Amino acid sequence: MKRKLIVLGILVLLFAVFVLVRFFVFDNPGTTGRLKVLSSPTAGIFIDNVAMGKTPYETRLKPGEYVVKLIPEGEDTQTVSWSGKVAVRENALTYVSREMGTTELTSAGEILTIVKMEKTPKEKTGQVSIETEPTGAIVFLDNDEKGVAPLILDEVVPGDHELAVYLPGFFRRSQKINVIEGHVVKTMFKLGLDKTYKTLDAELEENKKEASKSAEVSAEKNTDAKASKSLTILETPTGFLNVREDPSTSGKKVTEVSPGDEFAYTEESGGWYLIKTKEGEEGWVFGDYVELSE
Repeated sequence: MKRKLIVLGILVLLFAVFVLVRFFVFDNPGTTGRLKVLSSPTAGIFIDNVAMGKTPYETRLKPGEYVVKLIPEGEDTQTVSWSGKVAVRENALTYVSREMGTTELTSAGEILTIVKMEKTPKEKTGQVSIETEPTGAIVFLDNDEKGVAPLILDEVVPGDHELAVYLPGFFRRSQKINVIEGHVVKTMFKLGLDKTYKTLDAELEENKKEASKSAEVSAEKNTDAKASKSLTILETPTGFLNVREDPSTSGKKVTEVSPGDEFAYTEESGGWYLIKTKEGEEGWVFGDYVELSE
C-alpha cells in the first residue's frame, strides 16, 4: 500500500512539473512573442534553417532575431524566394506579409511589429513608425498625406487605421493597422517595381511621336483626298455658273464656268465648293449646280 502511495505521489509530482513547464515556458505570453507569416503564392517557411511548415503560419517564439525564409511551392517555380531577418519581441506580435514576384525588384511586402513605447505619451495616443525600401515613399494615414519615409507619426488616435505608402515607379502598398494606446506600430514596407510606369518626360516624348505619326498619316490622307475630289458643272437657267470670291451669293464675281466643265475642288463650305479654273483663277461655285465625283 505504501509503495502504491509513493508511485502515485511521483506521478502527481511529474504532472505538476509538466503543467508548470508548459505554462511558464510554452503558454506564458509574457516570455514569448507571436510571429504571423502570410505569403502569395503559398510558400514553405523556414526559421533559422528549420522547416516549420507552409504559409499562412503562426507561432510563438522566444524574444530575439530570427532568419525567416520563404520558398514558393507548387507550380510557381518562376517566383523568387525571400529571406530576411525578423525581430520577435516579448509579448508582442510581429506580422510578415510577402508578395513574391519573378525578381526581387518586382517583389513586395511588409513587416509590422507592435511594441510598447519607451516613454508614456502625454495624451492617450499611440505612435506609428514607417520605413520603406526604397526610401522616400510618400506616407498616407487614412488617405491623408503625412510626409516622406522614414517617418514617425506621433499622437495617433487609438483604433483601426489604413496606412499606405507610394513612390512613383512602384506599386502602392496599403495595410490596415490597429494603434494601441501607449504602443508603437513599427512598419517596414518593401515596394515592388511597376514595369508599366512611365516618367512624364518619357510619356510626353511618346505622345509627340504618336502625334507626329498621326499628322503624317492625316496629311497623306488629305493629299490623296484632295487629289481625287472633283466636280462637274451642271446646266443652269442662265447657261453659265458664277465663280465668286466668297462662299456666298453676295461674294464678288471672279469669273464664269460653263455646264460640262470639270474641276478639282479642295474645300467645301456651306454647300459651296472651292475650285481653280484653267486660267488659274480660284473661287467658289454653288453646290446646287454641280455634280460631285471621286
